[in-house]
Amino acid sequence: MKRRKPRIIKDKKKRGEWAESVFLARAGEEGLAASKPWGDSRSYDCVVGRPGKFVAVQVKSTIARLVSGEGYNCSVCSSHKPYPPGSFDFVAAYVIQEDVWYIIPEKEIPGLKSISLCTVGGEAKYEEYREAWGLLRKVAETGETGSSAEQVSTGESTVVHPASALGRMEAAGNFFRRYMERSNLIPQKEDENS
Repeated sequence: MKRRKPRIIKDKKKRGEWAESVFLARAGEEGLAASKPWGDSRSYDCVVGRPGKFVAVQVKSTIARLVSGEGYNCSVCSSHKPYPPGSFDFVAAYVIQEDVWYIIPEKEIPGLKSISLCTVGGEAKYEEYREAWGLLRKVAETGETGSSAEQVSTGESTVVHPASALGRMEAAGNFFRRYMERSNLIPQKEDENS
């Protein structure tokens, strides 16, 4: 099956709204309960978790290539000003052309207006957070934010948070496997209880 290339929405506000809906769908695919609060006046776009263990997520998206062509620039500010500390718990940044999500703890971007994503070499500061859905899963289960260098059991398998090269390789392999399964390029595992 041929991979669908997303049509780029020109209007930034509409593209942001679309990215939020993509985030909600992808969080659901990852087994996370995610909701969109009513209104547009909060410092976050979505919440993930369950009663007593919700985390606030600011959803961002980008189509802006870096001058080097080896990544994308993603705005992580509001009205050209950095978010105040405590405005949200995580940024979920979507690189539209690559169909890749970065789940980044708020503590990793204090005072920043933009970050570079899908980069190589010394600029790859946030690659450990590529497809790090396990971070949201962990917080939703425990209610506490913490280090990304831990293993978390999801009930079906153990997720290694990509804080090391091995963790990043495993996360990339898992993402690729899920992509292949979703694209029907490899058969999905059948339920043993069926």
